[in-house]
Amino acid sequence: MTRMRKIAAALLAASAALLATSPSASASVTPTSRTTLFRENFDRLPLGPVTSGRGWVADTSNGSLTVEPSATGRGRELRLHTEDNGRAFLVLHDLAPARNSFWARMRLRVDHFPTAPDWAHWTIAEASGSDAPTLVRPLGGQYVPTSRANFWGVGSDLGPTGDWTAWKTSAPATAGTWQCVEFHLDAADNRVTVYLDGREKPELTVSTKQHGGTADDFVFPRFDTLKLGWQLYQADPTPSSYDLRMDDVVVSGKRVGGCSR
Repeated sequence: MTRMRKIAAALLAASAALLATSPSASASVTPTSRTTLFRENFDRLPLGPVTSGRGWVADTSNGSLTVEPSATGRGRELRLHTEDNGRAFLVLHDLAPARNSFWARMRLRVDHFPTAPDWAHWTIAEASGSDAPTLVRPLGGQYVPTSRANFWGVGSDLGPTGDWTAWKTSAPATAGTWQCVEFHLDAADNRVTVYLDGREKPELTVSTKQHGGTADDFVFPRFDTLKLGWQLYQADPTPSSYDLRMDDVVVSGKRVGGCSR
């Protein structure tokens, strides 16, 4: 090979190497990786009781968190157990989502919902911030005695709109089955949107002027904390204990998806 051909070959090889290692050619650099705030599937945690994980800690009262083998036989899942009106939450601190807005997705199964007392109220997700007392509950619900059933609802407490849960009979909460749930908190108009198994439930949407509380505006705090788990607020409920199983949790600046059947 002549000297000129050797130089040309060397330049071509160097160009190929630069292209292979450039950020635009790297599969690991994706919009999802830049917008994901939290991800947990519990597969790397040891089996048994747990009080913390990567980026989260437990918050319990008459409750516990346990990592168990997945019901599918693949990987692991988190079981959250409470007694009476206790609580058991996985808590994310220091979220600081861009534009004070974020998406969350998780798979969950509630073994039993309450059947007493009347109007028993439960929460699965609660977002808050240190700048205001308002608690935003994008995922929760209530036992409605007139229907003898539990229904999903969005709610809030401690803010100017008061304590409310905007449940809808078109969104029944079914016990004993896995469900993929998503919610979006959009600070542009203080909007909460809920999706069940990939389908939007527009009847559960609340916003600044449209919500279940007083005539005051519903306004988000500056979010820095998200709690995911279970809390029932009334004493002496039926049943007397509750188990929620959770897996594939993602919190992101963009919709994660993956819930469509």
